[in-house]
Amino acid sequence: MIIRKANQEDASPITNYLLLAMEAIVYEFIGKKDPITAREFLHHFVKQEANQYSYQNCLVVEDEGEIVAAVNIYDGSKLKQLRAPITQYIKTQFLKDFNPTDETQAGEFYIDTLGVHPNQQGKGIGAKLLRHVINYYVYENKQAVGLLVDEDNPNAQRLYLKLGFEPVGELVLEGKHMIHLQIKPKTS
Repeated sequence: MIIRKANQEDASPITNYLLLAMEAIVYEFIGKKDPITAREFLHHFVKQEANQYSYQNCLVVEDEGEIVAAVNIYDGSKLKQLRAPITQYIKTQFLKDFNPTDETQAGEFYIDTLGVHPNQQGKGIGAKLLRHVINYYVYENKQAVGLLVDEDNPNAQRLYLKLGFEPVGELVLEGKHMIHLQIKPKTS
């Protein structure tokens, strides 16, 4: 099992795994509960460059030649720039005004979405991927890493807290009450 930077050829499995974690949010984005349209919407952005969901902002877990998990992470200071193509696309393709709450900000690398193949869940793959992200961003590069977790998801909250994340705030994102967690490099 290896964890590596994603490439454009990984777009289809990345889309599947990110959608597992954000399907309801994508429905809000596009204004309808349609799994096919939601997948097409997300895949459109994953396979392209310079946007929030681009493969460029993803790491994947590969096991025996198959992508089994993906995480979408980017510099929080670039949120508005990375979100701009998505905002424009929603306005033109879905004729919907789109002004979501900013889920991150400068000063952290933001884990937007993490998803694991349903047949691989419960095997520690998500935790392994998170440990890799923490090691790379926090310990090697001295950057804070943040994420949002739904307050109605105590299992995910326990995992994040066990890995060293700490609560730093709360916000409502697309109607869901979220807890903002962060892990920072230790200062000497």
